[in-house]
Amino acid sequence: MGEKLMQIGEVSERTGLSLRTIRHYEDIGVVAPSERSMGGFRLYTEAEVRRLALLRRMRPLGFCLDDIRALLDVLDQLPDDGRPLPEDHEQAHEELVERLRTYWVKADARCDDLRRQLGHAEDFARSLHGHLARLVDATAAADTEAAR
Repeated sequence: MGEKLMQIGEVSERTGLSLRTIRHYEDIGVVAPSERSMGGFRLYTEAEVRRLALLRRMRPLGFCLDDIRALLDVLDQLPDDGRPLPEDHEQAHEELVERLRTYWVKADARCDDLRRQLGHAEDFARSLHGHLARLVDATAAADTEAAR
């Protein structure tokens, strides 16, 4: 029995990407369905779902489309099980690993930046909470004073 094929709706649910976004990724050649049903519906394998999930995780890190394509190209060339390429491709393997390391460094730096931004956003939210609490306390105190 062959690999399970999924329609775009199931892929959307599993990846958190909208149907429109999945179609867009197909239009720009980043991910394509493996097959089409007799009715013309897009059909995806688990490998395409993993690829789309990777794209989903890259988006918040601000990778541009060229970076996404280049990283996917690197991942497509490296064996899934982590083994090195055959000895006659040792230099190619080293170059791919170095390119992958470059993307890791970029992703790690972007995560650090996002953590800093989140810290600033949380500080801002706490300050708003503090202002609101003071206003509520002042209103309650004024109401209590007026009731006396």
